[in-house]
Amino acid sequence: METIRFTKNEAAARTIAAYYDTPPMLYVHSFGCQQNVNDGEKIKGVLTDIGFGLAARPEDADLIVFNTCAVREHAEQRVFGNVGALKGLKEANPKLLIAVSGCMAQQKEIVEKFKKHYPFVDIVFGVNGIDTLPAGVEIAHADQVVEICDNPATAFKEKKDSSLTVGLNLLKNGGGDAFVSAGSTGALLSAATLLVKRVKGIRRAAMAPVVPTGKGGAVLIDCGATAECTPEYLLQFAFMGSYYAEHVMGRPEPRVGLLNIGAEPSKGTDLQREAYQLLKKAGDEGRINFAGNVEAREAVYGEVDVIVTDGYSGNIFLKTMEGTGGFLAKELKAMFKKSLVTKLGALCVKDGIAHFKKLLDSGEVGGTALVGISKPVIKAHGSSDDYAIKNAIRQAASFAASGIIEDITENIDHMRLERTGAAAE
Repeated sequence: METIRFTKNEAAARTIAAYYDTPPMLYVHSFGCQQNVNDGEKIKGVLTDIGFGLAARPEDADLIVFNTCAVREHAEQRVFGNVGALKGLKEANPKLLIAVSGCMAQQKEIVEKFKKHYPFVDIVFGVNGIDTLPAGVEIAHADQVVEICDNPATAFKEKKDSSLTVGLNLLKNGGGDAFVSAGSTGALLSAATLLVKRVKGIRRAAMAPVVPTGKGGAVLIDCGATAECTPEYLLQFAFMGSYYAEHVMGRPEPRVGLLNIGAEPSKGTDLQREAYQLLKKAGDEGRINFAGNVEAREAVYGEVDVIVTDGYSGNIFLKTMEGTGGFLAKELKAMFKKSLVTKLGALCVKDGIAHFKKLLDSGEVGGTALVGISKPVIKAHGSSDDYAIKNAIRQAASFAASGIIEDITENIDHMRLERTGAAAE
């Protein structure tokens, strides 16, 4: 699969042709100074190169671009007035794309205003890099979509031109160092396992989100990839989670805890009791820093850096944390809005409230690492905004540079149980 630059870009042209039934039309209007007019001409040039024609009126366009200026007097009011007038066109034609570019689009407060008051605007971008993507960024053509209704186990085979399959094949063949997706979790896990493959010797890949705790967060492994586990799976999760906490989160000698209903070694089901002995042995040998069983309450307090569990229990733990956080945030908001006095109180602690919201925002982390795959894969939340995707990419870059996959590969013999006869692979 070829990858190419944005300028005079055949892949982008094919995508445009696949998206529209007829050749699409472009309308560009520039506000303000001569420089903005020149930038508007650049935008026209880039988009006509990939298949757009030029429309004389916004009513005839499939893509409307307002190129803005923040220098001339009353420019902002004119732009907002003109953008507001496009709402009716968007309602009549939901496929219409509306973009705002230029100086105004580089001001954070203006971007936030567009998000809040003009949600029908699809794209907001600045004046830098109009005629090319940043160095190192390329586009690979993918004209199929893995839908939520598709079978996650077979979607990547049935839709070979989806971004999921195209991207993972690029990763597999050296076309990238990491892969980030906000699509179907099941489809991503299946495709990563079967296309990119697990590290040799790893029985199951695990999903390892970083959850907020009283001491700066902990790796929860697994949170849903494998609902039914064996003690060996949990042993491998403990090693992989420990490497992730050390190399990606920067925690030297991370404390590893086994999620259980009590601290005593005899607690839990056969799975927890047998896994406890395996983790204890690894701890005694100095291969991991095993802190013993940990209850959910102590895990949230931050008693350990790695929370090891089966995917079923881990998913319940994760969703309970998310629900509790959302509930507390809602109750705090209602409490502070009760009266003028409580509103004044909210102003006094606004920095603390902002920190609390940031602590519970999954977008601050970016996504969930699929640990055990032979190359870095990150699952971003399906509702991720641009900030969350940026952090998911940052997380993927950290994952790729961490050396965690090499550590797993080098230590795989300490993470496997000896098997004989029919039980051996």
